[in-house]
Amino acid sequence: MQKKQLSVLVAAALMTMAAGAQAAVPYTTPVLTAGDAQEMTAPYILAAGWTQKVIANRTNQVALGQGNSGSWDMIDSNQTGPDANRYLFMPFETSTGGVQRVDLRDTNYNTRTVTIVAPGTQGFVSGDASRWTPWGSYLTAEESWGTGSTKGRLFEVTNPTTAAANGGTFIQRTIVPRVSHEGLAFDANKSMYFIDELNGGSVYKYVSANPNATDGNGYFAAGQTFALKVGAGGQFEGNNGPAITGASNWVAITDVNGGAIAGVSTVLGDGTIDGRATADHASILGTSFNRPEDLEIQNLANGNQLLYFATTDSDNNGNSADGRSRVYSLNLTTGALGLFASTDTIDSATGLPVGTPFSNADNLAIGPDGTMYIIEDQNGGVENIWSTVDANKDGIAESMSVIATLRTKNAESTGMHFVGNEIYVNVQHPQSGNDVLVQISAPVPEADTYAFMALGMGLVGLLARRKKA
Repeated sequence: MQKKQLSVLVAAALMTMAAGAQAAVPYTTPVLTAGDAQEMTAPYILAAGWTQKVIANRTNQVALGQGNSGSWDMIDSNQTGPDANRYLFMPFETSTGGVQRVDLRDTNYNTRTVTIVAPGTQGFVSGDASRWTPWGSYLTAEESWGTGSTKGRLFEVTNPTTAAANGGTFIQRTIVPRVSHEGLAFDANKSMYFIDELNGGSVYKYVSANPNATDGNGYFAAGQTFALKVGAGGQFEGNNGPAITGASNWVAITDVNGGAIAGVSTVLGDGTIDGRATADHASILGTSFNRPEDLEIQNLANGNQLLYFATTDSDNNGNSADGRSRVYSLNLTTGALGLFASTDTIDSATGLPVGTPFSNADNLAIGPDGTMYIIEDQNGGVENIWSTVDANKDGIAESMSVIATLRTKNAESTGMHFVGNEIYVNVQHPQSGNDVLVQISAPVPEADTYAFMALGMGLVGLLARRKKA
């Protein structure tokens, strides 16, 4: 089998639809002993022909004298500029958060990874969000917020590709209301979406008064933040009820300049806005989801955009033993909110609802061919990475299948990101303390597998047509 790169959709189709050509990936696996050498060589069980390579690890960074507090989280690349997609960026989700950069063109293992924001800079904690901006900088934010907290802040690194060690210019953007941040995403109009990771958290949109600004000073100088309201609003998704779907709209929680709306916005002692309390105000009634996490936006051929977000602890019966979590899709043109994936989605391996194996959806990633991937927030041994099939791109997945299972003890996968057809994912907070960044590659199929794949895609199309009939 020739080992050159292939569209990830083809690779996923090989596993989900060509079972005769490749063995399925198990839902569970025995975990490695903490510190086992395979944490550095094969942390995942993958389909036959797939390969994995660790390209950075925390223990090495610490030994080289780099400040590195670990818990490597969400990943993005420099998606614009003359060296586009040369660098990966990721924050540290610890009590002394920071940011590191990985140079994918540096063949020297010991020099490719550099901490550009030192751990604990400006009291930064729980770094989670990770997003390249339309004007060419890098955003991260704190997954930490509550009554009386000083956190929940959004920061911009204005010199991400050029900063030397600990030399990142780190600026808090105070116009964005404080919440427990994770997902960040920009739409085609350069509005920025974010969430409040809470059992009862909302989804938000920031609309800059200067969306075409060439730097963060201009983009964040003035703008208005809104909370998502589905139907009459005020619902709480919880872990014992149906999915929240239907028509939606955006309700302002700040004025057009980012300031408080009198009698509505909750203003903190430093003049910033409490996004959580304001979204819950009786005049707003933002819809509350059960721990919303990551966000991704997909551009469709018809010009519409879909905003996807995962709700990790959502459930319809309160029983996590039979699976738990949902992924929603919001049509940004029509405002219709739909359910993209859940425990009721068909498992390609069985033809039945996926049920128990699908739990705690956390991170999302969209491959270069438009395939949505979902990472679970579970421990090694039971944590999976899923690929989905949405053949007609209606925002409702027809099926899903496991493409990787993590076996590192007490770790989880985070930050799945594509550069071309290569997948990059962190193995975060293992018991060994040695976070690793893994590059995953897929093979070209053999001739007989193309036939299986073609048959499988035909079946997917048939199912999609039946669903719409």
